[in-house]
Amino acid sequence: MKPNSEEVLQLQISAYIKLQYPNVLFNCDLSGIKLTMGQAAKVKKMRSGKGWPDMFFPEPRWTYKGLFIELKTADKRLKNGKVASTEHVREQEEMIAKLTEKGYYACFCCG
Repeated sequence: MKPNSEEVLQLQISAYIKLQYPNVLFNCDLSGIKLTMGQAAKVKKMRSGKGWPDMFFPEPRWTYKGLFIELKTADKRLKNGKVASTEHVREQEEMIAKLTEKGYYACFCCG
């Protein structure tokens, strides 16, 4: 596990939430885990599309149904407040837009 990886960041955030907010429900995407080709194919069939954010909090607040966060490590370069655009990041941006349209708060979080 790389010391500055998204996996480490996700584990740190998960541990912090469990400690500080034990009653908050959340779920993490498992896409960072190495799967066999067969497992990866099954997981792909179980999703509606690409770009799902890393963390989900089904905790309604104000006018939002819940929170989705796409994690990026602190070393990711931002340009005009956005993560550098790649095909993968564009898929994530599209998913964030779709989730926002459905009433969720969805965003990128760096660091």
